[in-house]
Amino acid sequence: MKKRTRSRELALQFLYQVDLLGHDKLGDLTAFLQEQAEGGDAETTRYARLLVEGTIDATPELDAEIQFVAQNWQVDRMAVIDRNVLRMAAFEILHCDEIPPKVAINEGIELGKRFSTQNSGAFINGILDKIKNRASEGGR
Repeated sequence: MKKRTRSRELALQFLYQVDLLGHDKLGDLTAFLQEQAEGGDAETTRYARLLVEGTIDATPELDAEIQFVAQNWQVDRMAVIDRNVLRMAAFEILHCDEIPPKVAINEGIELGKRFSTQNSGAFINGILDKIKNRASEGGR
């Protein structure tokens, strides 16, 4: 498995915990990454930390962007996994210039399929594609 893919999996797992248990779990990020990152790969851990911290810091902005493009869907009513995949991938699209938007979208789709439902892939794809298009048009 690629290091960035593993980073995204770890970040998603931690974001899921934070979403369910609250932001007081954020203090456990270092311990979580040390425990979960096999062999303690520094690159994997660094990128997972960037995703978690960046996604949490930008959650209000990300939720507003997701809400804008997700017609007839409320962010707080989305499945927890889907919501966090969308937040994390939107963070990569909007704030990680070194990650091509198509990569962020494809990785988000795969995470949704792997950790949520088979239908999540199409749902995630539709929303992230709209976010990418808005970002490239300067609409956000």
